[in-house]
Amino acid sequence: MTSRSAILSGLIASFLLAASVSSGSGQTQRQSTPHPYVGMWVTDDGRVRHELLPNGRYDEARGTRQSAYQGRYQVTGNHIDYWDDTGFTADGTFVDHNTLHHGGMIFRRR
Repeated sequence: MTSRSAILSGLIASFLLAASVSSGSGQTQRQSTPHPYVGMWVTDDGRVRHELLPNGRYDEARGTRQSAYQGRYQVTGNHIDYWDDTGFTADGTFVDHNTLHHGGMIFRRR
């Protein structure tokens, strides 16, 4: 991806995120057309759990640490991009509707 297209993608993602925030309440609203991957995704050992929320946010638990990481995400086709609230970025690929490959881990839908 060229730097120009990366900048454009970032601007579009920022615009979409800003458009999803309701004015006044500070809470995000549900996307008008949710993707089919919304829900809980868990590693086979149960150690890492990603909850993809319908409003474009995620909440990740690790071991006994609930909400270890939180941020926003965007799904394009079978690809997912994550933007952690601390500034960390990551991505993954949905192999099918029940399997997600992310960060060297395999997640299954729960």
